Amino acid sequence: MNTKVKILDEGNLDVEIIKEAGEIIRNGGLVAFPTETVYGLGANALDSEAVEKIFKAKGRPQDNPLIVHIAEIKDMKPLVIDISPVALKFIQNFWPGPMTIILPKSSIIPDITSASLDSVGIRMPSNIIARELIKAAKVPIAAPSANVSGKPSPTDVDRCIEDLNGKVDLILGGSMCDVGVESTVIDCTVSPSCILRPGGITLEMLREIEKEVYIDPAVMKKAEGNNRPKSPGMKYRHYAPNAPVKIVKGNLNKTIAKINEMVENYISENKTVGIIATDETREFYKNALVISVGSRHNMLSVSKNLFETLRSFDDNKVDIIISEAFEEKGIGLAIMNRLNKSAGFDIIKV
Repeated sequence: MNTKVKILDEGNLDVEIIKEAGEIIRNGGLVAFPTETVYGLGANALDSEAVEKIFKAKGRPQDNPLIVHIAEIKDMKPLVIDISPVALKFIQNFWPGPMTIILPKSSIIPDITSASLDSVGIRMPSNIIARELIKAAKVPIAAPSANVSGKPSPTDVDRCIEDLNGKVDLILGGSMCDVGVESTVIDCTVSPSCILRPGGITLEMLREIEKEVYIDPAVMKKAEGNNRPKSPGMKYRHYAPNAPVKIVKGNLNKTIAKINEMVENYISENKTVGIIATDETREFYKNALVISVGSRHNMLSVSKNLFETLRSFDDNKVDIIISEAFEEKGIGLAIMNRLNKSAGFDIIKV
């Protein structure tokens, strides 16, 4: 397949490129596109054959449900059976934005889109390219992250090209994604509502709307059994670079000392080491490729840079990656969810 790549200026969109992309979606093709979270790989959510192409392009298991993206709140009505009062409050407060709401699906959602569940995740992105693409397609767009399944999600167009060139019809490029981790997924088919995947809309923000919102216990532990996941990101190893990842968790000074000790041990084994550090700690490490993901005083900078940092270690072909841990509050919960999964929950406590 000959993949076209078109770069767009978000401040001055080329209408003809958006129109072409919409036609590809409407005709059963695949388009990668930017959102505020990560780049997505889109197909017509109501076309089973088109959706199947997503799974083939990504190498994604078909029991992993897809999120359906819409451009306007009114577009949601034919896709679901019911919108609960609390779901409506979440929508009014956080859409457009990095939040997916799970609701009972209508009969027009194919089983392949929802992984044969009786529910579906719906999201209205805030990114202008994503929204205009959906409008041009005139259909809802099913879209997981635009990467090879299991790898860190792409937050810029170059990574989409790296993973999907020759596998999709068109890649739309924009600026680097603002949030850097996938959307919060909140299940509104249960009461109280339950967070199945943490993201940019945090637990604290959601609890301002519904005090009893809770986090599924599976979010911060290794997946067990063969249950069908109700949300993307719950079951399989995700966000993993080529090199194994280890997380050191605890007091920051003890963390730094432990990481330096580990580096020396790996060097004695002739291994190259990558360290995920922060602006506050990077100067304390040596004899390794040290990358700061941002400042601990600005956790959004950490989430924005996390996946690109993991991919950078692959570029440099390190043998092992060691990461500091982060406080599990606010968007830090989403950061640690992604880090834990990238490490296969290989966590060293100090």
